[in-house]
Amino acid sequence: MKMHFCIPVSQQRSDALGGRYVLYSVYLDGLLFCRVRYSQLHRWNEQLRRVFGDGLPPFPPKYYLAMTTSMADERRNQLERYLQNLSLDPNVLRSDAFIEFLRQVQLTTFNVTTKKTSLDISLPGGKSVKIEILTSDTAETVLEAVSHRIGLCRELLDYFGLFLVRLHKEGTFSVMKKMADFELPYVSLQSPEVKGCKVGLRKWYLDPSLDSVLMDCRVAAELVYLQAVQDIEKGWANPTQVQREKLAAFQKEDNQTKFLELSREVQHYGCLKLDPCTCDYPEPGCLVVVFVGNNEISCHITLPDDQTQDIIFQMSKVKCWQVTFLGALLDMDGPQRTLNQNLELRFQYSKDSQWQWFVIYTKQAFLLSSCLKKMISEKMVKLAAEDPEMQIEVPEQGKSKRNHMSQSQWKDYSNFLPRKNKISVKVAEENYVFGNIKEEDL
Repeated sequence: MKMHFCIPVSQQRSDALGGRYVLYSVYLDGLLFCRVRYSQLHRWNEQLRRVFGDGLPPFPPKYYLAMTTSMADERRNQLERYLQNLSLDPNVLRSDAFIEFLRQVQLTTFNVTTKKTSLDISLPGGKSVKIEILTSDTAETVLEAVSHRIGLCRELLDYFGLFLVRLHKEGTFSVMKKMADFELPYVSLQSPEVKGCKVGLRKWYLDPSLDSVLMDCRVAAELVYLQAVQDIEKGWANPTQVQREKLAAFQKEDNQTKFLELSREVQHYGCLKLDPCTCDYPEPGCLVVVFVGNNEISCHITLPDDQTQDIIFQMSKVKCWQVTFLGALLDMDGPQRTLNQNLELRFQYSKDSQWQWFVIYTKQAFLLSSCLKKMISEKMVKLAAEDPEMQIEVPEQGKSKRNHMSQSQWKDYSNFLPRKNKISVKVAEENYVFGNIKEEDL
């Protein structure tokens, strides 16, 4: 599936010789990833083509005359599509040419040099571990270092991930994003947009039944247990009073097995909880708390008259979704041109035998989109395991995992609806969800 690359803004700059060039701000999952010139991307594209041939997506051509405003906007859109389509190929994502270029532009953007340093990684349950790394180490390398430090079985690394986590004074926390394998955690923390954030280790699957895969590794089981305890304490999972009393007893006995068995029966266990936000259902402006996981989007909605309503959207009835920037530009003329991160995620859902659009307004829209993609890939892997004759390729953040599902069982599906700008900035991210999927989109 496409990664959430977008280029919502660009800015003209002057070079040392008095010439003018355009600097593109590349965002990944809604946060600034790097700033880069067209000429840098052009050289990178040529390097990639020497490795992978002409199978890469088309790269926008050079202009030898001054660009008009419409031409500049078209180039920005083309570069955005190029990055998104480039991320569809797991072989490209794992290549040295891809990773090394992005490593260098991240370092340059945030003015970081490669050197030894230490990094605190938050663990489930509130503890942390300090590891020695290079500032230029990728999230994949940092995750391996963390696993080695805590004794996590290497073959279980795919079930965990590094996240940008914001800690709040009242003891709560928010997950801002799942870090891509090629991101540089140390560098990401240098961005003003993530002030007060830490890099945290969490399990990265949304099907609670996958807990069982990790139970034979003591460290993995401990991490799952500690995250379950933390999620219940912080209100990410909502046990009944009877369940809460039993869980407290198991916790007091340090009976992790029984605790996790009962936890899997708790409402919203294994889900990722978003910060309070708003939605347009059943009427515009409703407050909502969103839990995503276990093949559903669960919404606890507060209506304007303070009545509450719980709505569950099953992923099997979701047709497609898109993320859109709604924010106005800030700091238009300064060197650190940024965005007011107002985002929405809208999805098309089958309700009463009709397709309807539902909208959630949240700054965590890209994180929500990543979770929807994750649930789809987990569902497809499970179906493939049930039917060995199926063939499908399901890459996860560039990690190529092959399961099998026949092409005929996934019909052509491309019913994404583009949206017009609401303000001066727009980016739409299209995703195709479980039910009708083209192999090349996965």
